[in-house]
Amino acid sequence: MSSVTCERVGNLPHQLTNFVGRRHELAEVRRLLSDSRLVTVTGPGGVGKTRLALRVGEDAQGIFADGVWLVELGELSEPSLLAETVTAALGLRERVARPPLPLLVEFLADRHVLIVLDNCEHLVTPVAEFATELLRSCPGTRILATSREPLGVNGEVTVRVPPLTVPDPGSSSRGLSRCEAVTLFTDRARDAVPGFGLTEDNQDAVAEICRRLDGLPLAIELAAARVRMLAPVQILQLLTNRYELLTAAYRGVPPRHQTLKWCVDWSYELCTPHEQELWRRLAVFSGGVESDAVTGICAGSVPAERVPEIVGSLVEKSILSREDGPVVRYRMLDTIREYGLEKLDASGESGLLRRRHRDWYEALALQAEAAWIGPQQLEWIARFDRDRADLRGALEFSVTEPGEDGAALRMAGSLFPYWVSRGLYSEGRYWIERALTGADGSASVARLSALTGASMIASMQGDVVAAQAFMDAAQGIAGSVEDATTLANLASATGYVATFSGDFARATACFESALITVGSDGALPARVGALVGLAMVCGLSGDSDRAIASHKEVIALTEAHGESMYRAYSLCMLGIAVWERGDSGRATRLIEEALRLTRMVDDPLGTAMCLEVLGWLAGDPERAAALMGASAAVGEAAGSPTIVIRDLFGHHDRVVRESTDALGSRAYETAFGRGRGLGVDAAVAYALRDTASAPGARDSATRLTRRERQVADLVAQGLTNKAIAQHLVIAQRTAEGHVEKVLTKLGFTSRTQIAAWVAAQDAERE
Repeated sequence: MSSVTCERVGNLPHQLTNFVGRRHELAEVRRLLSDSRLVTVTGPGGVGKTRLALRVGEDAQGIFADGVWLVELGELSEPSLLAETVTAALGLRERVARPPLPLLVEFLADRHVLIVLDNCEHLVTPVAEFATELLRSCPGTRILATSREPLGVNGEVTVRVPPLTVPDPGSSSRGLSRCEAVTLFTDRARDAVPGFGLTEDNQDAVAEICRRLDGLPLAIELAAARVRMLAPVQILQLLTNRYELLTAAYRGVPPRHQTLKWCVDWSYELCTPHEQELWRRLAVFSGGVESDAVTGICAGSVPAERVPEIVGSLVEKSILSREDGPVVRYRMLDTIREYGLEKLDASGESGLLRRRHRDWYEALALQAEAAWIGPQQLEWIARFDRDRADLRGALEFSVTEPGEDGAALRMAGSLFPYWVSRGLYSEGRYWIERALTGADGSASVARLSALTGASMIASMQGDVVAAQAFMDAAQGIAGSVEDATTLANLASATGYVATFSGDFARATACFESALITVGSDGALPARVGALVGLAMVCGLSGDSDRAIASHKEVIALTEAHGESMYRAYSLCMLGIAVWERGDSGRATRLIEEALRLTRMVDDPLGTAMCLEVLGWLAGDPERAAALMGASAAVGEAAGSPTIVIRDLFGHHDRVVRESTDALGSRAYETAFGRGRGLGVDAAVAYALRDTASAPGARDSATRLTRRERQVADLVAQGLTNKAIAQHLVIAQRTAEGHVEKVLTKLGFTSRTQIAAWVAAQDAERE
């Protein structure tokens, strides 16, 4: 099989362990998905629903042109945030004041996607309503759900996942090796003890373990993890000794649920007291967790210095899974976490741990807010992306637990810069409004900050009426607050309301007041926010000199402190202003620097904006068309069909008209389409004229045969190997061979690099 694969669209995670068995179920789910638009995989906890769905999703990536997207719902406890969760999973960014569901519907209306909704059982009704609306409005969308019960939607088809096949008594060793449950046990035992395998001495014990555990994958994995300390015959003996006692405690529970419960209970009983304590305390986390949070929240009778050791022990026992990435994170399967929560409640520590959990994440949010204009900004954004489920959990505790009003307001207000950086406007307003509703209404810095943040978010959404209402409430308590930073932010928020209401003179006065209030030595976030607002309103009102001066000050402040998000915006705006004054060379350098920053921040709308402006600056109609096509594709992939900057500055239509006149309509559309097909990384490489992504790539065109260059062009257009074969009327295997040769000759490792190289070659020929 060829080693070349298509660049995939979507967010499916890489699996850390291999997939075992399930050939019949895989084939059945695939068949049903080809005919039905909603397929729900059902079964008890621990039976392997998620792994099956993910494997189906992996296999379907070449079928769904616009991607396979995983939405993990097990971490979601607020049904009101279901649409926001799906929107975030698809990478969409809000830009207008409307609920996320219409944004999703508009985005998916003409796309061909598979959405995997995992762990729906605690949200069956809202998920059913959501799925119905989405499928009704988006004909190219299909949904694969996992749940312990069906969703009950018209048109839904279900596949119940059975346990793995277990060996019959008296099976031969050859028969055992073909049994799914035995294969899984052997595979996971080999992870624990390399070299483990079935022998005459252990095969009967392994077979009986799998039968005793009813073929349930989670139970088998828990048992297999014990081979590090015990031989299979010892594991079987322990299971046998505990079986009668534990099943008696679960009489009335369905047999397979009973088996899983007593197996998890058995695993808990085999843990040391410190391991048990950490297991139940770790259950307080909603999602994956990093080591600093584990130590900061869960250390108790377990000394902090021993926490890493015990976490490692729980990983070895398959209670926790370790996820390697930019940082190491630990995660519990839902069934294991549910058991831990039961034990936490029984221990009487639940309230204590939930409050410690909230306190820790509140402190994290406050720390990030204070350091937002600084070199760690990108790290904070990435951290909060990873911790979003636990941030929500901490906020939920704060808004529902009596007496926690102040913490709810502080935390909601401190997360404002993160929500803005990720375009999570609806979610930000949701939490701020819940915090405001639950509080007693008395004046405080926290309440004023929350009202100010809510007004700013509403302004950014274009919801001026709501923004003004929040502002009126804030003004009503401002006289009782003396904190300069909070009052400066209030003045800036008032300025944004005035800006979006068209009252530029008042807006200018508000931003000036904010700058005076915060002072030159005041809090950087407040000063930068006021300067950005002043630059924007001056640009809109025609005072370009002051707009340029304000953007320069933003750039100087943010560059000196290593900030990226605000700097990218001001670099782009300054570049436009400089270009409008006739200095296209400097303008291009500024926009290119902004483009690099938007990629670092992972701001697709900012990236689209920079690509668009570089199209205006291109000075060549074909390159301008390609860059504007790339901008359109990147913006649409983030849920914004048009880039806001076009409306503000009005250059887009003129450049389109001039480029079309120069090239002709057909050539313009061809160039625009080529840009649309680049993909974001290739588009950025093309915009930056980055042809040095591999050794010798600049002069390698002469080394490609005519057919290989044809194949490279088709790869750049986004065609799969199968589509290339059909286009060139050759065998798919031949097409795969050509792609491999292109990659080898160019020194590349991905199809994205080929696309960027083709774009650069085309640019050099212009």
